Amino acid sequence: MAENHWNEPETSSSEKPANKVEAAVLAAKSGSESGKEWKLLEKLLSGLYTEQRRSRRWGIFFKALTFVYLFALLGLFWSSSELTTDAKPEAHVAVVEIRGAIADNQDANADTIIWALRDAFEADSSKAVLLRINSPGGSPVQSGYVFDEVKRLRALYPDKKVYAVITDIGASGAYYIAASADEIYADKASLVGSIGVVAGGFGYVDLMNKLGVERRLYTAGEHKAFLDPFSPPNKDESVLWQQVLNTTHQQFIEQVKIGRGDRLKDDPKLFSGLVWTGEQAVELGLIDGLGSSSYVARELVGVDELVSYMPSPSPWEQIADELGVSFARTISTQLGLGSTPQLR
Repeated sequence: MAENHWNEPETSSSEKPANKVEAAVLAAKSGSESGKEWKLLEKLLSGLYTEQRRSRRWGIFFKALTFVYLFALLGLFWSSSELTTDAKPEAHVAVVEIRGAIADNQDANADTIIWALRDAFEADSSKAVLLRINSPGGSPVQSGYVFDEVKRLRALYPDKKVYAVITDIGASGAYYIAASADEIYADKASLVGSIGVVAGGFGYVDLMNKLGVERRLYTAGEHKAFLDPFSPPNKDESVLWQQVLNTTHQQFIEQVKIGRGDRLKDDPKLFSGLVWTGEQAVELGLIDGLGSSSYVARELVGVDELVSYMPSPSPWEQIADELGVSFARTISTQLGLGSTPQLR
């Protein structure tokens, strides 16, 4: 007689389990050790479900934290913007900032500074105007625009004095602007002066000869290639350029003399381009004394309040700048790239 056998189900190669879950399912279907396999399947599915719930909770938490941070920044910047633009006391000193390089494409450009100056002079509640300067200088043209505007506004508002306060540095074009004020003050360690003009560049002619590079330049006009760094210097053009620098320097000197008058000491080094500390600058007549912005407002003007008249960026611009600065600061700290000089 033919014997009957229970044949176990065969699994083809295309149905091989891909992971533990599928293995448990196939084992459960086969009926072998069904109790253990179902427990394994239940345990794996429960673990997966728990992990998914945990992942969703953390995702929701971080998204909520991001939104809270952004809304907090918005509230902070909007509130600070309202305080700086609307809350102007009855009696205050109007502050106009000149910070960083003075140039047309920088924050310290003539248009921005001049608009702030006009608002500061026109405000009835401003008792004086204070130029708070922290700049190494820059464009003589931009500096000249500001100098001329301060002189014009002083003539229109003779009862409103202008003070310049130099913090870390007020040199070159920045001192040019400071000289337009009635009085100049600085810290004893501030850097003041640098009454001179500089222009520089590089020449690559010898390097090109060593590399075998030929310069091909076509011009219409005898001096159109003036100051081209890839062409050998021309003696006549060098003389002409020096005359331009000398003329600009003389204009600078004349404006400083107009602003400072007899307070300047007769020292041949005064207009040599050197810089001095605040203490030395007092002796040379470059500044009138040592003091901060608060000192000038409190002791000289007689009011305690300082109000900035510089235009404020929009809240969105402030947030973008703050996030960018925070990110850059974090990366710099982590990589050990901080190199700000400090007194220790």
